[in-house]
Amino acid sequence: MSVEAAAPPPAVAGPSAEEKPKSPGRERPWRIGFVNTHPIQYFAPLYAYLNATRQFEITAFYLSDYSVRGAPDRAFGQVVKWDVDLLSGYDAQFIAGAERRNEPAGFLSMIAPQIWRTMRDKRLDALVIHGHTPAATLIAAASAAAVGTPVFARGETHLGLPRGRLKRRVRQTVMRHFYQRLAGVLAIGSANAAFYRALGVPSERIFSVPYTVDNDRFTRQAAVTEAERRQIRASVGVLDDRPIVLYAAKLQRRKRPHDLLQAAAILSGQGIGHHLVVAGSGEMEGELRALAQALRLSNIHFQGFVNQAALPQLYASADVFVLPSEAEPWGLAVNEAMCAGLPVVTSSAVGCAPDLVRPGVNGATFQARDVAGLVEALRPILIDPDLRARMSAASRAIMVHWSFAECAAGLAAAMTAQASAGRFGSAAR
Repeated sequence: MSVEAAAPPPAVAGPSAEEKPKSPGRERPWRIGFVNTHPIQYFAPLYAYLNATRQFEITAFYLSDYSVRGAPDRAFGQVVKWDVDLLSGYDAQFIAGAERRNEPAGFLSMIAPQIWRTMRDKRLDALVIHGHTPAATLIAAASAAAVGTPVFARGETHLGLPRGRLKRRVRQTVMRHFYQRLAGVLAIGSANAAFYRALGVPSERIFSVPYTVDNDRFTRQAAVTEAERRQIRASVGVLDDRPIVLYAAKLQRRKRPHDLLQAAAILSGQGIGHHLVVAGSGEMEGELRALAQALRLSNIHFQGFVNQAALPQLYASADVFVLPSEAEPWGLAVNEAMCAGLPVVTSSAVGCAPDLVRPGVNGATFQARDVAGLVEALRPILIDPDLRARMSAASRAIMVHWSFAECAAGLAAAMTAQASAGRFGSAAR
C-alpha cells in the first residue's frame, strides 16, 4: 500500500522485479501503472493476471477506496461494497485522501494534486489512464509525460453514444488534440477503435486490449449441477422448467429495462411461457415494479441488488440474457453471461454487440427502443431448447478468445512498439 494513505484496507502487492521471471528479450518486466478512480471489480482481476505473467509489473493508483470501504453509489441507489477481493495479486496504491473521496461527480470532483509526485517518483515504463476525467487523471498523465513516461488511454467511448452539440464540438477539437498526443490508445473493441480513428489516431498507435471480465471465475462458478441449478432457480422464485430471461444491470432509464417488461408481457400474451428475472437496483426500481403490476406480469421476479460473489450462479440459473440499452459504452454483463453459457440478446446500441453478439449464432440484436424487435429476437430462443443449447456453446466458444490473454498480448504489442520507436525515457510526442 502506498505510504500516502492509511485508511484503505491492506493490499497484497505483486512480486518485485527481482522476484519475477523476466520478459523474453528484456532484463526485467515492463513496469506499467494504471490510474483508476477506485478499485473496480472488472479491472482488478486483469491487473492480477498481468502481474502474474512474465512480462509485466503492475501498479494500480486509486484515487478513492469507496468500492472496498462501502459508500453510496448513485446509479445503484444504495451503499455498495463489493464482496470479492479487489486488491490482491498486484501493487495497489491509494493516493493520499482516498479514504475521504467518494464516487466522482464531475470533472473537478477528484483533483488529487498529490498524484503528480507519485507519478514522478514511481519511474514507470508506461502509464495507462481510463478516459480523460476526472481532473486527477489528467494530472497523472501530465506528470508522467513530464518525466518521459509514455501515456496510453483505455476508455469506453464509441461513435454511437449520444452527445450534445457542445460535446461533439469539444470532441472534434480538444479531444482530437489530446488523444493524438498520447503514446497510443488501448481499444476495448471495434466500436471503440473506430472512435479513436475518427479522432485521427493513426492505426499503428491503436492496440487491442479488449474489455474483459474474469472469465475463469464466471465460467467455473457458473458450472453447477442440474440439482444445484434447480435450487438456484427456486431461490429466485422459479419453481417450474420454463426458461428464464435474465436482466442483470443497474435499473437506469438508458438501459431500458421497461422495454424488456413490455416485451415479456407481449410474449406471455402470445402463449410463450417464460420467467423474467430482474436483478439490480437504481432509479427505476419503483417504476418497474408498478409497471409489472400494470402489465399483470405474474412471471416476473425482482431480485434487487446482487453482489459479485453471487452473480455467476444467478447466470447459471438463467436461459437467455438481455441488455436492451439505448446508450451503452460496452456492457460487461454480456461478457459475464456468455462465460456462463447464456445466449445473449442486446440492442445494437450496446458497445459490445459488434464483437460479442453474433445473430443466429450465440444470440440476436435489435434496434434500441423497438419493443417489437426485442420480442422477435427473443421468441425463437425461448421456444427452441435445441437452439438455446447451440447458442450456449457458441457463447462459451467466443469467450475463449476474448479474455485476459488477449489483453496481455495487446499491452505487450503497445510496449514493444514504444521500445521499437525508442520512446522509453523521453516524453511521448
